[in-house]
Amino acid sequence: MVFSNFRGRRAARITLGASAAAIAFSVTTAAFAQDSGTPAADAQDSGPGEIVVTGFRAALATSANIKRNNTMIVDSVSSEDIGKLPDVSIADSLARIPGVTAQRLEGRDQRLSIRGLGPDFSTTLLNGREQVTVGDNRGVEYDQYPSEFFKNVNVYKSADASLIAAGIAGTVDLRMLRPLAQSQRTFVVAARGQMNEQKKLNPDGTRYGYRASATYVDKFAGDTLGVAVGVSAQNTPTQIERYAAWGFPNESAAGNNLFLGGAKPYVQSNLLKRYGGVATIEWQPSDNFHSTFDGLYSHFEETQRLRGIEFPIAPQWGSGAVIQPGYQVQNGLVTSATLSNVVAVQRNDYNKRKAENISLGWNNDFKLSDSIHFIVDASWSHATRTDFLLETYSGTGYNSSGAKDTIKISQNANGTYSIVPTLDYSNTSVIKLTDPRGWGYNGTQAVVQAGFLNRPDFEDDLKSLRASFNGEFSGSIVKSWEIGGNFSRREKTSRYTSYFLCPPGGGTNCTVASGTPTNFAVPADAVLGEQVALAYLGVPKMLTYDPLKVYSQLRSVFDNRPDSLVRDNVVTEKVYTGYAKVNIDGTVGGKALKGTLGLQVVHTDQGSSGAIAALQNGVVTTSPVQDSTKYTNFLPSATFSLELMDAFYVKMGAAQTMVRPRLDQERITQAVSIDLSKLGLGSLPQNSPFSSNGGNFRLRPYQSTNIDISVEKYLRGGGYLALTGFYKHLTDFVDPNNSTLYDFSALLSALPPAAAAIVRAQNAQFGLVRVPDNTGRGDILGVEATASVPFSTFTQALDGFGVFASGTYVDSRVVYGSNATQAVTIPGQSKWIATGTAYYEKNGFQARATYRWRDSFLAELAGLSANPEFRTGKSEGVLDAQIGYEFQAGPLKGLAILAQAKNLTDAPFITTEAGDPRLVREYQRYGRDYYLGITYKF
Repeated sequence: MVFSNFRGRRAARITLGASAAAIAFSVTTAAFAQDSGTPAADAQDSGPGEIVVTGFRAALATSANIKRNNTMIVDSVSSEDIGKLPDVSIADSLARIPGVTAQRLEGRDQRLSIRGLGPDFSTTLLNGREQVTVGDNRGVEYDQYPSEFFKNVNVYKSADASLIAAGIAGTVDLRMLRPLAQSQRTFVVAARGQMNEQKKLNPDGTRYGYRASATYVDKFAGDTLGVAVGVSAQNTPTQIERYAAWGFPNESAAGNNLFLGGAKPYVQSNLLKRYGGVATIEWQPSDNFHSTFDGLYSHFEETQRLRGIEFPIAPQWGSGAVIQPGYQVQNGLVTSATLSNVVAVQRNDYNKRKAENISLGWNNDFKLSDSIHFIVDASWSHATRTDFLLETYSGTGYNSSGAKDTIKISQNANGTYSIVPTLDYSNTSVIKLTDPRGWGYNGTQAVVQAGFLNRPDFEDDLKSLRASFNGEFSGSIVKSWEIGGNFSRREKTSRYTSYFLCPPGGGTNCTVASGTPTNFAVPADAVLGEQVALAYLGVPKMLTYDPLKVYSQLRSVFDNRPDSLVRDNVVTEKVYTGYAKVNIDGTVGGKALKGTLGLQVVHTDQGSSGAIAALQNGVVTTSPVQDSTKYTNFLPSATFSLELMDAFYVKMGAAQTMVRPRLDQERITQAVSIDLSKLGLGSLPQNSPFSSNGGNFRLRPYQSTNIDISVEKYLRGGGYLALTGFYKHLTDFVDPNNSTLYDFSALLSALPPAAAAIVRAQNAQFGLVRVPDNTGRGDILGVEATASVPFSTFTQALDGFGVFASGTYVDSRVVYGSNATQAVTIPGQSKWIATGTAYYEKNGFQARATYRWRDSFLAELAGLSANPEFRTGKSEGVLDAQIGYEFQAGPLKGLAILAQAKNLTDAPFITTEAGDPRLVREYQRYGRDYYLGITYKF
């Protein structure tokens, strides 16, 4: 997603000696020292000799030095030049880091997992400051950050007392450049075009996109004032062939074999538009004062057009279809069948998401004496997001009253099913806007649901103020100290509104009983001239219209079902953090030793507000509710780095860390259900007519005791070899399906007298309240191996060639308190991860290819009404490549040309069911993307 210029006008010179290593680290060290107290990396001697590296090679060397000089276990991605991370997007770059994987959503790498733990278990910082997100919960969607704006992206895998808001999986810290650290004025402009290999799948979609950016960096007033400004804009298209199966019941009409329950094939065309800007002002009028102000703004807008047909298939699940004789079975799964009496639901959907993110930070460093500094850092991060999720339905008649179809299903080699219909689904004389299956229901009555609209919106706000003192000791291996405190207040507001859409005309509230029309002709001006084909699954064409024009003529009725109303909530967290640490730097037994010893004390005041809602006798009642809780956590940490031999290090980290639960789990809201059909079933809680479902404002953070050990050998020329082992003991792990016994006696008065008497007689007023709770525990054990090897290490004849490769193994066992014998799968965990990059870069020419592979994992997807769902994602391998050239002399000096290709393996995203790879639930094919761009630096 980022236009990458080939490399800078000048070679980045990294001298493998003490003074030149300090120069190479000037940007990184200054950023650590000036921003929010994130641990600094001190320059070290890299041995004799000197080598000049540029572009991607320089980025790898810089990342190696960040890793080498930090006492924590850290891996980094560094920019090749101003405004140029090495890959298409931030998430692509991070996915090359050992132990880090990315889940693709909408064709883009978005959700990151670190060491087997998904995005809910890590935190993201911007210049050392915690960030809000435009997502539903805490996990950051990296699309909101234009990658041109960052100098380094560091992933801390161990903890330090001064690292505020560290996660238990890791902490991602996005670092902007510092203008005073730049050697000269720089202006860079870049433009890139994009094309997807597939022709546009929807007539109102596109396969072409672009990206443009500009960055300006300069210094003034005798190099005491620095300014960096960047702007970026992009239009990124994605074409997706989508297939979703409902599941696979044992179908009695087919010999009790597994049978496709239903399927929903789509073609989807996305267009992501984003523009943003950054500004950094850095002022250092004297050695006694240093001030840095950062600002980032990003506007994000994505439009999705989806068209497809839902086919309810299995008679066992009420489809009404009839399986014809002659179906075929392989190993207990029906792979081919013909069905008659099929009633399908045709879909023309439109989704639009708008999001804005703004982050401001101001850091001031006051030198109080020769050895003591006072640092004050203030920041504000704010994000808003609004979704418009429109579904429109069409078919042959209301509630299966129209013409029926005969279809043939047959399983393909990739696990999907081809569905070949008989009906012409593009014929407007047959297809009407209606509720083809009669699925519409408002909780008490049938409604003519010819469409549905979800309009969730989120607002996330975080303010933080941090202050610290640091100083030095003399004549001791304990070199320095730091004490500080941080206060933050985060408030996330989630609002969900939804509407039933029905044909215009008579009736009230879209109900059938009130006389609402059961169908509506598709407006002629809404029909598009080009009809969509689902040819990849055998459907030749379907009725294709503009869903927004149809929406403008349908009636909207507010959805006030309890489950919909109680999703509105506000979660507030006030966090007070105090910390103290000492830094060790000296010699022990003739060996160089560095490290830290520290303690964090974190006091939390968290609360939530919302409503409790219930439905009884057709009446929805809501009651506002608000409450809070307080707790304190103590988080000790220690890190050590011992240089046993020249450029050979052993590092160890031990720490207690925590990460807060999902925000939707901290909500206080509850949806109470009264099911009179359970009357007389007995006194067991699951047989009670009363139940409730919601969040838990008293949830505590996940806790983890971490031990990390790393052995690292650094090579001449900027490379290294590393082997890292890690262990995490997890406690207070959140069980999202936890249920608690509750006495619903207060609701007996809401029942009819006879029903209440039955409940009392059977003592059935004790029902289950489903709330998440900290009942889980477990362990994670893993190993990471990394090799960053420039071939010039072996011989100068191979100068310019090199590889960067890593492999990770992660094993885990997590159990919930309700079932300590059954281990659960952690979302985002792959047991095996591997990545490899081979590159050549010399004399202005650059070529490289990166292959990323991950084992199967539990994937998170957006389900019904935008609720999260989890399913097993199949293993996948993705190959990216690029080639480029930069003119290094003559009139074109500073001009670079770059061609890139993404997903050359055309790897689909696939999820399966029940551990059986034949039972494919989702299949998404994105195709290959090609990019061509130019950059000019002057």
